[in-house]
Amino acid sequence: MKSAQILRKKIASGQPTLGVLIIHHLWLDLIEILMKAGLDYAIIDNEHHHPGDNRVSEALALGRLLDFPLLLRPPEPTYNAVRLAMDRGPCGLFLPTVRNTQALDEVRDAIYLPPRGRRRPGGPGNRWVSDFNASTWKEEVEDDLIVIPQIEDREGLANAEAIARHEIVTTMGVGPYDLSASLGVCWEPDSPILLAAIDRLKTAGEQAGKKMMMVGDPATWIPRGYPFICIGEPSGMLEGVLTQRVNEIRTQNKALSQPKATPV
Repeated sequence: MKSAQILRKKIASGQPTLGVLIIHHLWLDLIEILMKAGLDYAIIDNEHHHPGDNRVSEALALGRLLDFPLLLRPPEPTYNAVRLAMDRGPCGLFLPTVRNTQALDEVRDAIYLPPRGRRRPGGPGNRWVSDFNASTWKEEVEDDLIVIPQIEDREGLANAEAIARHEIVTTMGVGPYDLSASLGVCWEPDSPILLAAIDRLKTAGEQAGKKMMMVGDPATWIPRGYPFICIGEPSGMLEGVLTQRVNEIRTQNKALSQPKATPV
């Protein structure tokens, strides 16, 4: 898929690669807004919120038509959840709470057609390949598919090196909030315990020849060597920008309405 190829090249370049995680509100115009804003990718979240299969399929179809990389986060890294996610037509998967390579083996079975896996093609996915031959699926979908496992607890952290080496993994990922809770430092973003865990994930990826994806503030993480970043959730970012703007207007208005001193 061209959008997957585009994102892979950006990740490999080492230049800032910025995206968002769409959780609360998904509408088709948002995809165009994200592109015009200059973002490199977006992830549609089906773990914490599900806007409906039709809306997700339409958004992913628009991403394919525009060559804008749209990944999908399924509810869990299981065969059925990933198989259904693949049927929607994403350019990649953002997998929550990956704890071991056995989970990735199950994901592999769900993303690959036989003989490499057990996936049965169907649903909207049938519309976005040139034909239904296994070789076509492999070339147009499977070979460039981006797979990012999120490490979100102690077990995943303990297996970080093996997870990074797994054949389907494109880059390492993290769920910093959940990981901090699992490590007993929820939510202490500057905790040495959490920072050491994140660095371990980055090192595991580097040893396997793979990059690391971070979730957070680019001004914090890019200088630390994490150029592939999810910068936030669009609805939350919109609220923040509007709040700042409203406060600025009210402050300006208050200053203008202050009575002027009468010259003596």
